[in-house]
Amino acid sequence: MSLNTVKRYARIPSAEDLRRPPPYRHSMVDPYRDHLRARLTRQPDVPVTHLLAEIRAPGYSGSANLLVRHLTQGRAEPERVPPSPRRLVTRLTSKPENLPAHHRRHLDDLITGCPPMTTLAQRVREFAATLTRRRGRDPDARTDAVLADDLPALHRFVHGLRKDNEAVLAGLTLPHGNDPTEGVVNKITLLKRQTHGRASSALLRKRILLNQ
Repeated sequence: MSLNTVKRYARIPSAEDLRRPPPYRHSMVDPYRDHLRARLTRQPDVPVTHLLAEIRAPGYSGSANLLVRHLTQGRAEPERVPPSPRRLVTRLTSKPENLPAHHRRHLDDLITGCPPMTTLAQRVREFAATLTRRRGRDPDARTDAVLADDLPALHRFVHGLRKDNEAVLAGLTLPHGNDPTEGVVNKITLLKRQTHGRASSALLRKRILLNQ
């Protein structure tokens, strides 16, 4: 085992904390999940053929095998296990309209049930809007609002931004950046690593020129 794995096991208070919901791909049954959950709650032994007929009426066009697989995987059951921190970060930093409906509902439940999470989600979405829409004209007002919240981790992030305030302001307002330069540097580094110890600098120079 790696050192990080040992640390992760040492930090948890019980084995139940290691449980993680398995990742599932989007399925044609997902739009009817709420109906299936409500139906199975009222009548747990309802035949699958009845469920199939009920969701075909509003427009389900998948197969019966897909529905059976959906049910046997437990995807029609409520999400009792909270998502891992990494998965929760992914949901927080994604656009709400890009999330599956059940992930969006689950995220909303987690956010509304915890006031610090509500504030965190609001700040993350505000920062994302600042980045994507280049609303960096008045960064001090936004950072002051973050510092007023009871979120110490975000306070460290804001202090780091303020240390390089001019560069951050330029990146959020100016239409130009060093993205093309960084791309060329990354390409040269990749070519250098591919031929490391097996080719001369002359061959590396030719490969760089031919890849421009």
